[in-house]
Amino acid sequence: MSDLLFFIEVSLAGLGSGALLSLTALAFVLIYKATRVINLAVGETLMMGGYFFFALAAGMSLPVWVAIPLAIAGGGLIGAIVERGIIRRMLGESPISVFMVTVGLGSVLVGLVEFIWGTDPRSLPDFMGSAPIFLGEVYVSRKIAISFVVAAVVIAIFLVLFRYWRGGVALRATATDQAAAYSCGINVPGVFSLAWIIGCGTAAGAGMLLGQIGGIAPTMGAFGLSALVVVIVGGLDSVAGALIAGLFIGLVEAWTGTYLGGEYKLVFTFGILILMLMIRPYGLFGTTEIERL
Repeated sequence: MSDLLFFIEVSLAGLGSGALLSLTALAFVLIYKATRVINLAVGETLMMGGYFFFALAAGMSLPVWVAIPLAIAGGGLIGAIVERGIIRRMLGESPISVFMVTVGLGSVLVGLVEFIWGTDPRSLPDFMGSAPIFLGEVYVSRKIAISFVVAAVVIAIFLVLFRYWRGGVALRATATDQAAAYSCGINVPGVFSLAWIIGCGTAAGAGMLLGQIGGIAPTMGAFGLSALVVVIVGGLDSVAGALIAGLFIGLVEAWTGTYLGGEYKLVFTFGILILMLMIRPYGLFGTTEIERL
């Protein structure tokens, strides 16, 4: 019985981690869905969200309820600046060129954080509490449980907005056919900016949640690599795929890390990535594109 309870606790922790992976993967999906750009700097934008919150709540002593939206807005501002100042100027360039720009952007953000705050890990001001939560006899970390709930609510809101909100419809129309969206009067450049702002703001919010659990450090961007695996497994243009694949990868990492050792987590994660690329390159729920010559 004790082994079963332990397995359930590990699984719940994995679902909590998976929800954060899904939330981070959502930032990848939003940007790619609208602009066809794989933003490899999402992990570093996540890191910036944690440091923005640290600067506002700890450095400037602002109330948490003020620091949280400002940190998310800071992530959105990064997205707006990058899209307007860099990505839009590269329209028509090869996809690999744009991809490498996002790689360089990630390195710039890491260097900026190390220059301002140094390389030492830091703890964020606690706004979740530390009292444990018990589901019957099963222990669940309060921070992981809250992060799971927040991520689930945010993803559900996005699913509803994509379906019913005018901006969500415009984003889906732009993702389907940019020329047709132009002909229908949709402001496609505005949709591009909106996607980058919302995507980077979402990543910044995920960074605050992740920082509450394990603190912040310039190496936080590595979390974005696991989220990229989630995106590829679920489908680069699928919000539902990001949700399902994130929970799945979170469970796999929790099980392998607990029962086999932490050094095997990435082995299994990227093993799943390689297997998926071999079997279904467009992901579980991604749109299959057929090119005719």
